[in-house]
Amino acid sequence: MESRATAKYVKVGPRKARLVADQIRGANVTEAFTLLKLSNKAVSKDITKVLKSAVANAENNNELDVDTLYVKTAYVDGGPTAKRMQPRAMGRGYMIRKRSSHITIVLDELSEKGR
Repeated sequence: MESRATAKYVKVGPRKARLVADQIRGANVTEAFTLLKLSNKAVSKDITKVLKSAVANAENNNELDVDTLYVKTAYVDGGPTAKRMQPRAMGRGYMIRKRSSHITIVLDELSEKGR
């Protein structure tokens, strides 16, 4: 049985967040926490929060054993982009895009035959 958790409107670009999400996809939950702890990317803290929430959802809502869980899917979608203007020389304006992300993690139980 699957359990999922989502964090919306995280103030980080989706391209940067996908680098960390790709590392934990398919990993055991304890391995995923270790990978996130050792990662030097700032977004790993946000992904850790989402992973903790997914584990809590699996424990409390679906009554699953934490030791048998693995990260089935971890994906990052782009959220809304805030657009700002930076003044430049000779009356021009430079567009600044402040991107945001929606981070989703889905956990599932390991079957007895493997994944």
